[in-house]
Amino acid sequence: MKALVTGAAGFIGSTLADTLTAHGAEVIGLDCFTDYYARDIKEQNLAGLRAQPKFTFVEDQLQTVPLERILDGVTHVFHLAAQAGVRKSWGRDFLTYTTHNVDATQRLLEAVKDRALERFVYASSSSVYGDVAAIPMREDAMVQPVSPYGVTKLAAEHLCLLYATNYGVPAVALRFFTVYGPRQRPDMGFHRFIRAALTGQPITLYGDGEQTRDFTFVKDIVSALVAAGERGRSGGVYNIGGGSRVSVNEVLALIARITGRTLDIRREPSQKGDMRDTFADTSRAKAELGFSPSTSLEQGLQAEAEWLAALLNAPLR
Repeated sequence: MKALVTGAAGFIGSTLADTLTAHGAEVIGLDCFTDYYARDIKEQNLAGLRAQPKFTFVEDQLQTVPLERILDGVTHVFHLAAQAGVRKSWGRDFLTYTTHNVDATQRLLEAVKDRALERFVYASSSSVYGDVAAIPMREDAMVQPVSPYGVTKLAAEHLCLLYATNYGVPAVALRFFTVYGPRQRPDMGFHRFIRAALTGQPITLYGDGEQTRDFTFVKDIVSALVAAGERGRSGGVYNIGGGSRVSVNEVLALIARITGRTLDIRREPSQKGDMRDTFADTSRAKAELGFSPSTSLEQGLQAEAEWLAALLNAPLR
């Protein structure tokens, strides 16, 4: 395998690149270091990879990078690069989301449409469903995003399927459900909650805490990506979830137990674009990809807490 991983300096992208190189694949990592969060965090994600002889890093934007050169000999594309964040996707920031999530995806698809790829794996999101889909969410449910971010992820997913139908690009879309674990972005809930617990800071919770999510550990996400790269069906869409539906209040109770801290929770109104509930029906991924999550929420939270505690030099207990 010679793989192009876009968004390679990010949370999921760097973890995937680590896994691929450990299994002997040659990996080209592409990232443009958007300013959504600090560059030094992403550089830490890349530190081990930069020492790997089979890893090559390219710093550039998908919209401008000479794709013909970096795609030479590539057998697999794992397209994880995107502008993240539901709450920031409103208003004048929307242009950033269309540029990085839609325009960049279309340019990459154009560049691969005449190449003999084995797989093009696109990282989509449970945000495409919105609040109208029945629980558990199935891939054939009506999709109606409730955030501009979700709209751009769905648009890019549709582009992948269009290129699969019209040009034979072996595109596979994975709809990720709330990914967490070591290297999680600093704006994401678990990172914010655990950091606040370890440092004695208040936790801001939007909503009543009874909203539920299907939380998915990053190593399970990577397993699904690898499986999709091996046997994903061209034009296929797959839910990738952690296997349980848990409220945010339950998560906070787990964090308090794992860290041994009493949490100072400050409740604020729900934010525009936040979904109320998510829960994945992963039967299609199990049947076609052999995917089954192997990390429980408590195990995953423990791993993320240990990672953050080491980073902050703050003992868990």
